[in-house]
Amino acid sequence: MPGEVPRQAGKVDSGRNGDSGTAAPAAGSGFLAGRARLFLASVGCAILAGDAAHAQDGISAGVFSLGTAEVMQVSMLVGVMGAALLSAIVMIRERARTAAENVELRTKVADLNAAIRRSEALLNLRDQRLVVWNDDRRKPELLGTLPAESGAPDERSSFMAFGRWLLPRSAAALENAVAALRERGAPFDLVIEAQNGAPLEVQGRKTPAHTIVRFLSLSESQRLQARLKLDNQRLAAAHETMIGLFDALEMPFWVRSKDGQLAWVNRAYAAAVDAADGDAAVRDGRELLGTQAREAIDRQHRTSAVFAQQLSTVIAGDRRVLSVTDFAGADGAAGIAVDNSEIAAVRAEHERTVRSHADTLDHLTTAVAIFDEHEKLRFFNQAFQKLWELDGAFLESEPDNALLIDRLRSEGKLAEQPEWRRWKENLLSAYRSVEPREDLWHLPDGRTIRVVANPQPKGGVTWIFENLTEKIDLESRYTTALRVQGETLDNLAEGVAVFGPDGRIRLSNPAFNSLWGLSSDVVAQKTHISEIRARCEPLATDSPWAGFVASVTGFDEERRDRRGQTELSDGRVLRYGVSHLPNGQVMITFVDVTDGVNVERALKEKNEALEKSDQLKNEFVQHVSYELRSPLTNIIGFTELLSLPSTGPLQPRQREYLEHIGASSSVLLTIVNDILDLATVDAGIMELDISELDVARTIRAAADLVADRLQEHEIGLKVETAFAPRSMLGDEIRIRQILYNLLSNAVNYAPDGSTIRLACRQLEIGVEFSVHDDGPGMPAEILDTVFRRFEPRANGGRRRGAGLGLSIVKSFVELHGGTVSIDTAPSAGTTVTCLFPTTPAGMRDAAE
Repeated sequence: MPGEVPRQAGKVDSGRNGDSGTAAPAAGSGFLAGRARLFLASVGCAILAGDAAHAQDGISAGVFSLGTAEVMQVSMLVGVMGAALLSAIVMIRERARTAAENVELRTKVADLNAAIRRSEALLNLRDQRLVVWNDDRRKPELLGTLPAESGAPDERSSFMAFGRWLLPRSAAALENAVAALRERGAPFDLVIEAQNGAPLEVQGRKTPAHTIVRFLSLSESQRLQARLKLDNQRLAAAHETMIGLFDALEMPFWVRSKDGQLAWVNRAYAAAVDAADGDAAVRDGRELLGTQAREAIDRQHRTSAVFAQQLSTVIAGDRRVLSVTDFAGADGAAGIAVDNSEIAAVRAEHERTVRSHADTLDHLTTAVAIFDEHEKLRFFNQAFQKLWELDGAFLESEPDNALLIDRLRSEGKLAEQPEWRRWKENLLSAYRSVEPREDLWHLPDGRTIRVVANPQPKGGVTWIFENLTEKIDLESRYTTALRVQGETLDNLAEGVAVFGPDGRIRLSNPAFNSLWGLSSDVVAQKTHISEIRARCEPLATDSPWAGFVASVTGFDEERRDRRGQTELSDGRVLRYGVSHLPNGQVMITFVDVTDGVNVERALKEKNEALEKSDQLKNEFVQHVSYELRSPLTNIIGFTELLSLPSTGPLQPRQREYLEHIGASSSVLLTIVNDILDLATVDAGIMELDISELDVARTIRAAADLVADRLQEHEIGLKVETAFAPRSMLGDEIRIRQILYNLLSNAVNYAPDGSTIRLACRQLEIGVEFSVHDDGPGMPAEILDTVFRRFEPRANGGRRRGAGLGLSIVKSFVELHGGTVSIDTAPSAGTTVTCLFPTTPAGMRDAAE
């Protein structure tokens, strides 16, 4: 509503200048604020003018009317006048405030200038100097000065180079403290010392904006106190250094108080007394030395402040020898112990080594004499005395070298020289030489001596006299032997070639050249083996020269010798051998074995023919055996059928014939079965049925099979089983068959009325069966063929068999892993022994 506008305008214009009493800001900011208020006042006046215009429109509506242009002009005039009035008021107030602030600021600037002058006066005193670093890391600012007696230079660059005018120890401490202050803000207070000895106090502090180091010159009392402080610091540092040194020593060190108790020990002391550390050793009062040793030290200190002797003690269970030095002062004592056990051991070892070397040299056959730097004889061995046949007393008197040479000359043991004096001086010049010298002496008795003069590092000469007489004689003999060897090689039918480590031929004989068609200049030119290979390889059908080249020029560490054979294209056969000689040489030999190879080939062909015929025989026997078994079975069956009463009555002669047919058929069936068993063994398909068998029952079963034959010839059978086991491991059927064959063989050769002994006993390695008969025995020539098949031997037996019994016995026993042996002699009977192992071979193979 129009009536509400004046109230709103009056509310906006009220109370905006009432805050003039508050603290005014800076002059510039107040001026901008005044301009803002002037603008707001102008806007307010314009609004008031508008409202007045509306009001006038309302009034004029009731009284009179004005034009729109007039109303707008009046309103603008009123607004401009109001704005100007308000602007004037605001500017007056702001000017007054700015004047007041200017007065206040001038007062503060005056106060700050006074403070700066006071600070500069304080900083420029001659007893202090400040180094100030700003945060912008610029060069530091130096304020104040120090007196000349302080030793500090006035020049900036010289002053900041602390090492130029401070002692090294003080310069290092100051630089470290300044670095810590600037980097970590760590404050410090130091007393430093200039090179002229003047002390200075240095303080370092850091503010958020500055880093300040202050140097203060001290008064006389302060200097005295600072010097005492410096001395204390030096003494403390020296004490700390010495304590650190003593603690780092590997030698026990201790310090005792005035009452003789331990006050401090180092780590070596603590380790020697088995203490955790030095404090524990002091606290527990652990003594390194024994009571007697400490009492000896106390007695020595009564007359002398220093004790220095060697004492023994036990450290870590070992007796050690210590060199103890102990010093006693007014307020205590200190000592150190040096372990000389190793030095003593080394000295003893050195003495033993010297004695050992002397003993070794004394047992040498080479003469050795050692002269010292004064040319005196210090050592000689027995070979030296024996070589020159000198008196022991003379040598023990340590004669000089010149006297010894003169005596050898006077006794005629040295050859006369044309210029003796010059020869002798040249010989003794070895004492002034640095290199060994060697010479040959030809003695009047015909011996040749090699003389070596070896100078010693500390002076003196070691003379070595080696008798070369036998060596020269051996070399002469060796040369002769080489000539003989060469003649021998040249006349050998075997071709020989020797190659050196470089692969070139060193030696060959005419036989080698002849076998391979080489000329005699091959050795003279030292031809390489590769060239010889190129010449010889076309002559052989399967050339071995590639292997020869590998053996000669290869790098085989084992250097294995080898043998072989090759055939040449002309039909000759050469047998070769590669032998590695010392010094990397290789010898290759060739033998013409053409005749032997031809004979060998003929024998091989004949042997192959015999083996083939034997194989055909075995195959024929096996085939015939299989083919005979069925008819024999039929014959035996029909024979038994005819012998039955149900078949019909038979005449006595017919029955007799029938019994002969049955007996012959049974014998023939046994032979066929034996052949089949042997064929099975030969084929490798025989399998044993290993089980635990009753030994007594097996023996009875075998004896029952030959009971009729024993009764027919009134032969007794004595079974000895007192030492036999109750049971054993084996194939019961095969063992019964073995015993049956042994008993059958014994019955065949045992005389009528005699007794056959069958024994069984347990041994450590197995079970042994033996069968003995009192027959005629076997001659030696039969024993070689006793186990061969199809070779029956009458030899006084009752009947001639197929010759398979003992072959079957041997085969079955060996299948068990056992052995068969025969003990016989003419007219002494025969004993066949079969040894069966505790564990048969079949079971061992299965276990493996």
